[in-house]
Amino acid sequence: MRRTSLTVITLAALAACASSEPTPVSKEPLQVYAAGSLREVLTGIARDHEARTGQTIALTFGASGLLRERIEKGEGAQVFASADTQHPQRLASAGGWAPPTVFVRNSLCALTQASVNATPQTLLETLLNPAVKLGTSTPKADPSGDYAWELFRKADGVRSGAYAALDAKALKLTGGPDSPKPPAGQGTYAWVMDQGQADVFLTYCTNAVAAQKEVPRLKVVQVPAALQVGASYGLTLRRGAPAPAEAFARALLAPPAQAAFARYGFGPP
Repeated sequence: MRRTSLTVITLAALAACASSEPTPVSKEPLQVYAAGSLREVLTGIARDHEARTGQTIALTFGASGLLRERIEKGEGAQVFASADTQHPQRLASAGGWAPPTVFVRNSLCALTQASVNATPQTLLETLLNPAVKLGTSTPKADPSGDYAWELFRKADGVRSGAYAALDAKALKLTGGPDSPKPPAGQGTYAWVMDQGQADVFLTYCTNAVAAQKEVPRLKVVQVPAALQVGASYGLTLRRGAPAPAEAFARALLAPPAQAAFARYGFGPP
């Protein structure tokens, strides 16, 4: 995945936007669009923020690329928390949004069926096995898919021809505009694996751990350092957004929210 140079909003810059006066409460809900991998932790953070400030927050979750497209088409998001920096940077480059800042980090893990005997040392061999169904999210629509293809490129440096083999076999099962949705109450990755759609699924470690909690027979395999891809999550504000939006963005960078992210397995910015 191509990396871009970013102008970063620091916590100090966001804090500079704050007034010494209490942030006024908007009668309208604050519209926050966020990556699906943030659903559980951000729901809790938003609930705490509402209780503390009285500001109602409307959360919309989905694949970051699809959310960015919805914003470009005119939907009224005021805060965008993406699973990468490229999608919010695209909004910023078009005008109307501030350049993003990294607010949490994630990494890739392999979520496997119980029958798959993979270790970090044998993971690449497992992924390349023609008999193993390899699942990923959808590149361009969902950053998780982009990170998977970045892993494939790293794999080519470990074993010549690995990229072509993985690119050809990977099943884009989630995160696309037409990807099937799980039944209500079921997590996407737990459902995909429980249905046997893949033997191994490359996803964020936070997603893999959550899926294993839902379907305990699944296994989580760490990606070895030679293949690991870091996922940087970007936060951006619509320019001219009301004070409650700025206050919520500051809250995501503040210690209480960062501690909540850490409890769910996310890394610090």
